[in-house]
Amino acid sequence: MISLFDIFKVGIGPSSSHTVGPMRAALRFLDACTGLDADVAHIRVTLYGSLAWTATGHATDKAVILGLCGEHPETVRPDQTDAMVAHVRAEGVLPARGGAAPIRFQPETDIVLDKDTQPPKHPNTLQFEAFDANGELLLKARFCSVGGGFITSEEAAESSSYALPDVPHDFRSGADLLALTQKTGLSIAQVVFENESALRPAAEVRAHLDHIANVMMQCIERGVAQAGILPGKLQVQRRAHALYERLKDKDRCNSSLPHEIMDWVSLFAIAVNEENAAGGRVVTAPTNGAAGVVPAVLRYYRDYCPQASAEGMRDFLLTASAMGSLFKLNASISGAEVGCQGEVGVASSMAAAGLAAVLGASPAQVENAAEIAMEHHLGMTCDPVAGLVQIPCIERNAFGAIKAINAASLALCGDGEHRVSLDQVVQTMAETGRDMNHRYKETSLGGLAMNFPEC
Repeated sequence: MISLFDIFKVGIGPSSSHTVGPMRAALRFLDACTGLDADVAHIRVTLYGSLAWTATGHATDKAVILGLCGEHPETVRPDQTDAMVAHVRAEGVLPARGGAAPIRFQPETDIVLDKDTQPPKHPNTLQFEAFDANGELLLKARFCSVGGGFITSEEAAESSSYALPDVPHDFRSGADLLALTQKTGLSIAQVVFENESALRPAAEVRAHLDHIANVMMQCIERGVAQAGILPGKLQVQRRAHALYERLKDKDRCNSSLPHEIMDWVSLFAIAVNEENAAGGRVVTAPTNGAAGVVPAVLRYYRDYCPQASAEGMRDFLLTASAMGSLFKLNASISGAEVGCQGEVGVASSMAAAGLAAVLGASPAQVENAAEIAMEHHLGMTCDPVAGLVQIPCIERNAFGAIKAINAASLALCGDGEHRVSLDQVVQTMAETGRDMNHRYKETSLGGLAMNFPEC
C-alpha cells in the first residue's frame, strides 16, 4: 500500500509532475550540494522529454528556480513565488544558504530545454549539475518526475519511486483488498486507517485527513471568489465566480431543476482547477491536473448528502487513497506516461469509490464504482493547449467529477457483482497508455494542442 500521505500531498499549481516534482527534485539536489567538500559556484539544469516540451506552460522552469531557492511545495507562499523567481532572473544568482556564497544561476541559459534527446527511463526526466568556480563538475544527478509529485532517481525509475511501508494489511491489487475486507470484516476505509495507524499515531492520521479536506474546501472557496484572466498566452477567462453568481440567483428564485445540482459539482471542480492553473495551493488528488475531481465530489457529499459527517469525509478520503494506491502501484498516474486517463481517470475512480463507500456501499460495490469510473476514461489523451493546464484540463475535471457520482450511483444500484474487475481495468489502462502515441502524452504535440488555434 502507498500511504495516503503520499497520495494526497499539498502543493502548488499547475502540475504535480511538471511543477511539484521538479521543485522537489531541485530541493533534493540543493540539499545534496551542501554536503560537498568544495563550494558550488554554478548550477545548470537540463529538462528532457515532456518537461522540455511544456516547460513554460507547466511552470517547470519556475518550479526549478523555487526548489533551488530552498522552497518546499507544501509551504511556499503562492503569492510570493513570482517575486522570488523575478529576483533570481534579475540577479543571476540563487539566495545564499547557511553563510555560503551565492550560487550563479541564470535561468535563461542555465535551464536547458532538450527536446531532441529521448530520456531512457521516463518522459519526465531532469538533470542537475553543480560546478566549482573553475568550471569543474562537482555533482551530477538525474531525476524522474513520475506523476503526483513523486520523484525518483533515474536509476530507480523502472522499479519504484517510493518505499512501500510494512503494514498489517498489505494489498497490491483490488483482489487483495477485497479479500482483506472479507477476511477481517473491515471496510476499505478501516483497512487503510489501520495501515496508516501502524505507521504513525492514529490522531496524526485523522489530523492529516482533516487538513487535506480543509485545503480542498479552501481551494474551492478561493477559486469561487476569484475573477479575471488566468496566466499564459491563451488569456483564459476564469468562469467559476460568474457561474457561482448565476447558480445563487437561480437558487434564490427557486427555479432550479434537479439535475442542476451537477452544475454545482462542475463549479466546485472548475474552481479548484482554475486555482491550480493560476499557481495556487491545491492537493494532488492524485495529481494537480486532476486536482478538482475529488474535492468536487467530496463537497457534493458534504453539502448535498443528508448523512454527511466529518467522519464520513475521512472515510471518503481513506477509500479514495486506496484506489489511487492501486493505480500508482500497477499502472501510472502520470499524464506523460499514460495520458489523461492516468490523471482525471484515476481521480474519477478514486472519487467514485470514496462516494460509494460513504453512501453505504459494500467493499464489492466500492470496487465496482472505481472500475466503472475508470472504464469510461480509458484512452483519454493528455493534450494541453499551449502547454497550459487550462484547455481542456479544467473542464475535464468537471466531467470527471460528474462521472464519479454517476459511477457510484450505478454501483449502489447493483450488488457488487460485475464482469470486468478493477484490476483488469487498471491493467487495460496501463497497456493503453503504453500503446498511446507520445504526441498525446503531455507533450502538446497532438490532439487539441495542435488543432486549436492559439491566437
